[in-house]
Amino acid sequence: MAKLIECIPNFSVSKEREPEKYQALVDLAQSMPGCTLFDAQTDGNHNRSVFTLIGSPEGIENAAFELTKKAAELIDMNKHEGQHPRMGATDVMPFVPQSRDVTLEECVALSKRVAKRIWDELQIPSFLYEDSATRPERRNLAKCRKGQFEGMPEKLLQEEWAPDFGERKIHPTAGIMAIGARMPLVAFNVNLDTDDLEIANSIAKAIRGSSGGFKYCKAIGVMLEERNIAQVSMNMVNYEGTPLYYAYEMIRALADRYGVKIIGSEVVGLTPAKALIDCAEYYLKIENFSCHDQVIEYHLIDMK
Repeated sequence: MAKLIECIPNFSVSKEREPEKYQALVDLAQSMPGCTLFDAQTDGNHNRSVFTLIGSPEGIENAAFELTKKAAELIDMNKHEGQHPRMGATDVMPFVPQSRDVTLEECVALSKRVAKRIWDELQIPSFLYEDSATRPERRNLAKCRKGQFEGMPEKLLQEEWAPDFGERKIHPTAGIMAIGARMPLVAFNVNLDTDDLEIANSIAKAIRGSSGGFKYCKAIGVMLEERNIAQVSMNMVNYEGTPLYYAYEMIRALADRYGVKIIGSEVVGLTPAKALIDCAEYYLKIENFSCHDQVIEYHLIDMK
């Protein structure tokens, strides 16, 4: 079986706001040898796009660089506005092992090579985060991104926040990136039938691990302007340690305090099947269920 690595670059642009720039990134991703663009999600309220590419280590390494280069040519962060926190044109770039013969350590090494090349050739600095982090506080993407693009020049002057690659200054238009290796996460959002952003913020604070909630949940409240509703936007960084239904049910209970209901949820980008199968098992109350033994797709994968 060929070695496969997943790369999920997040770009500070959306199809809804700047379709030509978004499409240019899609076209480039689709043209890169050695990898395949599996998915491209875009959101005008967040003003953000999330691509999912899977390919060989060499193909993914080259695609990561070329997409960062193209984003830097297209996106001026001085003009960027959106609901989602951001600090760079290519805001975050994680690498995830996707075949059994690829280790997390290989993805860490890959992330460092890509970060070095991006600085050497594009002069875009970066923080290493998650399993690539050089310091404990840099594992958390939110801590790396705190201050966002506008506050980053001042932040980089602080002794503990020198970039891992690059000088203590952001690229004038492309900003700074977070690059790293991690295990799969699920980007999971829950929409509420209210236009009160403070309710979503309060719920997000209650459920996120950094403020005493679920250990493996990162959450913020955002406003979906086009629908005039508030959203609890989450990254579930370990969907087995904190299943999706834990967060969903807690949001439901907390929302009820405010007389608010859940009107829908969404998964952004690709997700491991088990994260959703676990939800089905929970809500259907299936007894003595074995995901690997009873889901036919797992047997088909093993036959390949």
